[in-house]
Amino acid sequence: MPLSGDRARALAARFAQLGIREDDLDESFVHSGGKGGQNVNKVATCVVLVHRPSGMAVKCQRERTQGANRLIARQMLADKIEEERLGRASARAQAAEKIRRQKRRRSRRAKERILKAKHAQSARKATRGPVGHED
Repeated sequence: MPLSGDRARALAARFAQLGIREDDLDESFVHSGGKGGQNVNKVATCVVLVHRPSGMAVKCQRERTQGANRLIARQMLADKIEEERLGRASARAQAAEKIRRQKRRRSRRAKERILKAKHAQSARKATRGPVGHED
């Protein structure tokens, strides 16, 4: 069953740009798990996509419909191949690096500087007198 719509056309253009051919893809469908009720239990909505030349595989069971999962799986595969080719320059790698930097522990000097600023602000507040009304 071919994919259709604007998103599918944009994806086809991206595949052409990356040099990915539909013939190189092995697509299989399996039963999903999780939310979705009877639909995911009865219908094989989970899509497993393998790109034979690179050996990369993606599995998508994000949506309840097989068609939507097919499109998302292809987008995920294109992202993965693009990331491998571009390396560090890819957006996903940059986002992961940013999160890694944010989670990194602060140095002792940085902690001391932050605490010093907090104590200075606290001392400034402590010198303020009570708010009163002059009659």
